[in-house]
Amino acid sequence: MRFYFLIKFEIIYIADDLPVSMLFVEPPFMSHEVESCQQTTRGWAFLGLRPADFLQSSLTNALSYRWLIFAVLACGYVLVYFHRLCPAVVAVDMMSDLQTGGALLGLLGSAYFYPYALMQIPAGLLADSWGARRTVTLFTLIAFVGALIIGLAPNVTVAIVGRILVGLGVSMLFVPTMKILTEWFRPHEFARMTGILLAMGGLGSLVSATPLALVTGWFGWRMAFVAVAGLTLLLALCVWMVVRDRPADMGWSIPGKAKVGAMDDISLANGVKQVLASGNFWLLAGWFFFQSAVFFSFAGLWGGPYLNHVYSLDRVGAGQILSMLAVGLIVGSPMQTWFSNRVCKGRKPVLILSSVVTSGITGLLVFSTAGLSLNTLSLICFLMGMFTSASVVIGFSATKELFPVQIAGTSIGLINLFPFAGGAVFQPVLGWILQGHEVSENVYSVSGYQSAFVVLLCCGLTALCCAGIMRETMKDGHLVHGH
Repeated sequence: MRFYFLIKFEIIYIADDLPVSMLFVEPPFMSHEVESCQQTTRGWAFLGLRPADFLQSSLTNALSYRWLIFAVLACGYVLVYFHRLCPAVVAVDMMSDLQTGGALLGLLGSAYFYPYALMQIPAGLLADSWGARRTVTLFTLIAFVGALIIGLAPNVTVAIVGRILVGLGVSMLFVPTMKILTEWFRPHEFARMTGILLAMGGLGSLVSATPLALVTGWFGWRMAFVAVAGLTLLLALCVWMVVRDRPADMGWSIPGKAKVGAMDDISLANGVKQVLASGNFWLLAGWFFFQSAVFFSFAGLWGGPYLNHVYSLDRVGAGQILSMLAVGLIVGSPMQTWFSNRVCKGRKPVLILSSVVTSGITGLLVFSTAGLSLNTLSLICFLMGMFTSASVVIGFSATKELFPVQIAGTSIGLINLFPFAGGAVFQPVLGWILQGHEVSENVYSVSGYQSAFVVLLCCGLTALCCAGIMRETMKDGHLVHGH
């Protein structure tokens, strides 16, 4: 009976696309696992069911329920991107209402990124030790409090505190979501699901453009943030009620887990040491830092004021152009994965191409700061979303492939510090530059924006150098793991 049970399970696994986390351990079982199997089998017999019937039902439920979990977490990532990029649309209103200048507004925008970057390693540790579901729920509640504080802030200092809490809260969604995906989806599905998740982030970017501009025009930016706080609270409740860390948490019978073998051989300290000792890691870190600095500085804060001050666009008009950033991100995330895997069969060419496009975009902004048509501005935003932002999908894949699978989570957690560090550094830098070119209260000159875009051009060229020097992590479509 025991032998029949194991063979029957393997047939179901092949036919029904079972998530990797639900694999039975291969024989020989440990004694307590054998006893668990025998008890489960007797329970099925008592109910008049064959073991295969019960497994079929469990697997069907798991394969369906994982999409509900993904949908809830994907909605959370929509809010992550909304919070990340929304200041660009409401920046002019916030400067007027909070009576602040460009430098302080830059600090307000970047206050999101400092806690977000610093919490990436603790995010992985909390997801492992405390559970991804609990971690995401608690910190989403913190983001709710932060959004509410921003909406009610009487001055810029209180708004900065709220922005810090928002950054702290949403910082705990991406890495725990990656952990949940590894539990519910098979390894070959992981890259596809990551691409879909980032595309959902593009939807958040889209909502933070024209829709936010319209809502702000109708009800004011404060009520818009209060409404977003309510949605964030609703998300926290949905995560707690729907999300589960692994299929076993739903009560589906899983006698054992797949053996991890050598995965326990590398401690966290040794894994961190191995990652930080890699020169290729630091090249990728530099690429993330400078590439993301361009996107977050323009899309996350100063793109809106630029369109308002230089092209005299109102909030809605600027939001319509900035919404092309989201369209580019939605299209670019799956496209870049396909292009890397099927066409280039490598990561490095895609990273180089994305940095070339980024440098070209920022160069155009430098040399034609006030001479671009609205269609050209829309195209710039589309390309920035497609190449400057969506290319991080390939950057994460390259990072994971540089190291043994045992420390893939450590390497991704460490590399995820750098894109947000880029935003945290360069948003206030550009604000400081612009404040030196103020022509009237909180209105900046064309030369000021031109000087700011020179900084972004240098960032794009530096990212290009990093991508050009790094080594390829794939060869003829196969992974090349480094040490």
